[in-house]
Amino acid sequence: MTLRVAVVGSGPAGSSAAETLANAGIETYLFERKLDNAKPCGGAIPLCMVSEFDLPPEIIDRRVRKMKMISPSNIEVNIGQTLKDDEYIGMCRREVLDGFLRNRAAKLGAKLINGTVHALDLPASSTEPYTIHYADHSDGSVEGVARTLQVDLVIGADGANSRVAKAIDAGDYNYAIAFQERIRLPEDKMAYYEELAEMYVGDDVSTDFYAWVFPKYDHVAVGTGTMKVNKADIKKLQAGIRARAAKRLEGGQIIKVEAHPIPEHPRPRRVVGRVALVGDAAGYVTKSSGEGIYFAAKSGRMCAETIVELSQHGQRIPTEDDLKVYLKRWDKTYGSTYLVLDLLQRVFYRSDATREAFVEMCADVDVQKLTFDSYLYKTVVPANPLVQLKITAKTIGSLLRGNALAP
Repeated sequence: MTLRVAVVGSGPAGSSAAETLANAGIETYLFERKLDNAKPCGGAIPLCMVSEFDLPPEIIDRRVRKMKMISPSNIEVNIGQTLKDDEYIGMCRREVLDGFLRNRAAKLGAKLINGTVHALDLPASSTEPYTIHYADHSDGSVEGVARTLQVDLVIGADGANSRVAKAIDAGDYNYAIAFQERIRLPEDKMAYYEELAEMYVGDDVSTDFYAWVFPKYDHVAVGTGTMKVNKADIKKLQAGIRARAAKRLEGGQIIKVEAHPIPEHPRPRRVVGRVALVGDAAGYVTKSSGEGIYFAAKSGRMCAETIVELSQHGQRIPTEDDLKVYLKRWDKTYGSTYLVLDLLQRVFYRSDATREAFVEMCADVDVQKLTFDSYLYKTVVPANPLVQLKITAKTIGSLLRGNALAP
């Protein structure tokens, strides 16, 4: 027998999974509803992703080497002095990154289907196949042609509103909204953002997260993340970031407005039967930073690697217990990262006083180095005990000065 796997969704999670499976000779079907989809997203990727996922230079629009953290009272802290010459945060447009990863998976043998998955029929036994019902858009029509496909395994990489997750009753999660405007700036204003990104904190721009101005190819992405899902609230917060960054955005022209849900925590069930969830569908977005691209791609690859290994390169059908090995590996590798960032968000994003303390703390060189190293390389680099003690003291001191420890 030859194992048949359907990957639903071709963002970084789905494409990375499909690439790994196809590369191992497993029969792989990669579904994508919109091949020109541009997901609303800050678009920042860590340096380690460039090498790990073999991304060519043209995928990266900008190489950010400087960050400005801007407090509620508009105190600016410059970050980036600890970076080496060859270190940077990559800024990319999702339509470019996703298109590259998807096409690479297809070149390696994944069968790309331009289709909308509507339903998933669950099998009556552990050996029967799953039946996918989808609309095939390869004829160019919006409605598409109704088709079905039978497979042995399904990977749900279809985002926060995952239909695969609903089909297996994976449970819900709270979500935030990322709202952003792409703004094309005059040349002199764009030059300011050559290799600089800005992060703003404050109740006026986000009551539980942060707002951003990130440089892209020929424009900046200006947005906010918030747990408030009311349109009027989001509009007010976006007006807040536009007001805070007004001087730097003068003469800018809005070329696109985007919004998208962001998971706040993993779903209660990420593997059910022979169906596994990855990326946003699984809920792998970090608190505090809101980062999801790297973790999406990594989860897709890790899930697929487990399938390749435990199916003996497609010679047997993995069981639910086999697929849960991927979850154990994922949680062991990244569980602590999610816990730490969740704690940081709870401590530092709960009031403007704590946000002022957070920005003040970011001025410390040791804090900057630890933060950048853990972001760029996805390893919390252990500082020596004296440095760790200093960072702890600095944190408590900043919180006390801002009366941020008051209940």
